Amino acid sequence: MSGSLTGRVAIVTGATRNSGRAIALELVAAGAAVVINAKSSAKEADDVVRAITAAGGSALPHLADVGDPEAVARLIDATVSRFGRIDILVNNAAIRPQSTFASLEWDEWRDVLATILDGAFLCARAALSHLLRSDLASIVNIGGMTGHTGAAGRAHVVAAKAGLAGFTRALAHDLSPQGINVNCVVPGLIATRRDKFAIAPTQHAARTTLVGRQGTPEEIAHLVRFLCEPSARYITGQTIHANGGAFLG
Repeated sequence: MSGSLTGRVAIVTGATRNSGRAIALELVAAGAAVVINAKSSAKEADDVVRAITAAGGSALPHLADVGDPEAVARLIDATVSRFGRIDILVNNAAIRPQSTFASLEWDEWRDVLATILDGAFLCARAALSHLLRSDLASIVNIGGMTGHTGAAGRAHVVAAKAGLAGFTRALAHDLSPQGINVNCVVPGLIATRRDKFAIAPTQHAARTTLVGRQGTPEEIAHLVRFLCEPSARYITGQTIHANGGAFLG
């Protein structure tokens, strides 16, 4: 594999399906080696790695709960042990349950924030010393449109995704002077594969796009790849929406 990211190493959390999987494949297509993180499904992580190696790329599967500091430390150690460096961190891991506020329990609130917001913090902090050694370091946080529009039944998810946008701006202030670009990509209505019994979010039915269709995971992946490339070094601290005009921020 060769391209604009040849020789670089990326970690993509939540990389086994949908946009996470597409992002991993896109970074590999640009020449990067990629660590495929999943919380618990070794089979899904291995499936993505097999697809990458079959195409001539390099990848490592690694199971880790990104809300667990010790698990994140092991994720970073495994990456450096295998590939020797870290240039790119994509914080994509998320869970998005629906629950009315009246029925929302503390444990469910904490589970969502731990994965989305704590996970981004823990991964960025653990990877920081390695990113500082890179001349092309990038952190890309994957936000959510409801973090900007709000949505019923998702107080926990909306709070976490909105926090991720703020976290991006704060990190950009701290890290951009040290050579680490930090941006947030916010997907809108994306056609995704869901678990067999999963129900599509209710807010999707209430919104339409100006372009007349849903987006694809690959379109999100293209944007993430661009933000990690040498040509995007002047872009940092930004929240970039990719939603076909469903929300004009």
